Amino acid sequence: MLDANNTALVIIDVQGKLAQIMADKDALFSNLETMVKGAAILDLPTLWVEQLPDKLGGTIAEVSDNLPNKEPIVKNTFSAYQTAEFVSALEATGCKNVLVVGIEAHICVYQTVMNLLDAGYGVEVITDAVSSRNVQNKTIALNKMQQAGAQLSCTEMVLFELQAIAQGERFKQILKIIK
Repeated sequence: MLDANNTALVIIDVQGKLAQIMADKDALFSNLETMVKGAAILDLPTLWVEQLPDKLGGTIAEVSDNLPNKEPIVKNTFSAYQTAEFVSALEATGCKNVLVVGIEAHICVYQTVMNLLDAGYGVEVITDAVSSRNVQNKTIALNKMQQAGAQLSCTEMVLFELQAIAQGERFKQILKIIK
């Protein structure tokens, strides 16, 4: 079971025109927004990366508007873990578990997850908060990540797992964002 005290959220490349052509983008954007809000309620460290934003554009408002005191880490590698600033920021959180969301499942998400697993992190891919342009590419990526040791979860499941108890102010706040 995940523990909010040692789990971070990593948001990968949900940017510009590319985000707009993802399979099932409305559900994706809604789940991303819920994950970002849920991470804030649960006080999870959140790292946010952008792939070449000068070319691909900025992160969608559903994510960026809910990260008012954070700046994205800019990368030019497919794997966020191949960018020194990301590795340092993740290490600084002290977290051993990472929730991964973003696009595209079969490229940047996949390569980041594989590197995180190789580095010894526990990784959960939030399946309803990742996508690719092609559904088959997402399916193949999820299968490969799971075979490599990543756990698969979904937005609602992981937020309730991290909350762990059906009472208190945080529980009430989580209920509000998932409805």
